[in-house]
Amino acid sequence: MSPASALPDPLATTNRGSGMSRLGIAAIQTAGEATGNMDLIEQEVRAVARRCPWLTMAALGELAIHGASPEKAEQAGGATELRLQALAVETGLWIIPGSVYEERDGQVFNTTPIIDPSGLIVARYDKMVPFLPYEKGVASGNNYVVVDVPGIGKIGVVICYDIWFPELVRTLAAMGAEVIIVPTMTNTVDRDVELAIARANAAINQCFVVDVNVAGEQGNGRSVIYGPGGELIHEAGTGREIMALELDLEQVRSVRARGWQGLGQVMKSFRDMPGRFPLHESAHARSEAMRDWGKLEMPARPAVPQSADSPPPSETPHLTIINKKGSV
Repeated sequence: MSPASALPDPLATTNRGSGMSRLGIAAIQTAGEATGNMDLIEQEVRAVARRCPWLTMAALGELAIHGASPEKAEQAGGATELRLQALAVETGLWIIPGSVYEERDGQVFNTTPIIDPSGLIVARYDKMVPFLPYEKGVASGNNYVVVDVPGIGKIGVVICYDIWFPELVRTLAAMGAEVIIVPTMTNTVDRDVELAIARANAAINQCFVVDVNVAGEQGNGRSVIYGPGGELIHEAGTGREIMALELDLEQVRSVRARGWQGLGQVMKSFRDMPGRFPLHESAHARSEAMRDWGKLEMPARPAVPQSADSPPPSETPHLTIINKKGSV
């Protein structure tokens, strides 16, 4: 597989090797400018690789490098990916570099290239659910990606708004993902809600969830890491922060085998249940079931109703005269 290739199978995965099961990961919450952060990200990855030589992987927030404009899209295998590949070789780390807008086959995708320490792009994950109606002009991906880090375990990736759709994360968990990396760019009032969703996904899929937001001019931070019982491991503040820690994937295997604290064996119950999910099996059926909900479009400003007996607007300008300080 060439460095610029993507896994063709929509349920792509690789085989895990034997050995230790501890994933040393640095979740890097950058406080960057709105765009143009490649130099900063290289500095941050190099610094944490020097400081924590036990690390295996570095992960960053969604669109942290070039910002949230699809006009910044590059061709797959372009200058940004080449620099990221060189950075992986230099530091000896797996790099999940947030995401970048990539142009392929006449479409723009919000893409996370997954780069191994040799500089090989072992997979590209395209965001399946662009944040419409705001993330305009971005195509939906259709590839579930789970990658094995040899000797450690299986890593799945979704991007930001994807995590609001539990079907996506459950699919990765059923494919064996033990850690879900979620590059995120959030600067809105729903960050609290996203933390609840990330925690719920960790608990119901019995896996680690590493949700890496951006800060500075791009986002409001509060990156989080949850364990396979939904327990909070760390929540970052709202500025620059480097979360370097070890995740023991044997915890995931134990929780899936025995239940968290000996309680629900959720993934095995999902595996063994006889029920089906008809609306998940057919996009047409899903569309038909909810067709009366209206179009997915930008909300409009509510119109102010005019009363029939309201007086017409005055043609005389209203003047405010300030006579002295503190008096009108």
